[in-house]
Amino acid sequence: MAKRKSTASKSVGSAMRRRKSGTLRSGSGGRVRSRKQAIAIGLNEAREKGADVPEPRKRSAGGARKRAGAKKTKRASSRGTARSTSRRSSSTAKKR
Repeated sequence: MAKRKSTASKSVGSAMRRRKSGTLRSGSGGRVRSRKQAIAIGLNEAREKGADVPEPRKRSAGGARKRAGAKKTKRASSRGTARSTSRRSSSTAKKR
């Protein structure tokens, strides 16, 4: 059984064909290369035409920020040790 109505699948199919040919553009004008982004554009076009497609799920801003912050701190801490040692050696070399 199909997940979406036929009108939505037609617009998604059209967006996928345009992506493959290289003519699908995002809202900012850049060329779309991602399969997922092409599907999202196709569903949005179907919504604009009046197809019965549910709205995209809204993400909570707080949850996204927490996850992004955790990644940054983890990455920064792992990189910070390597960088701090190299910085110390270069700064001491300049002073001498």
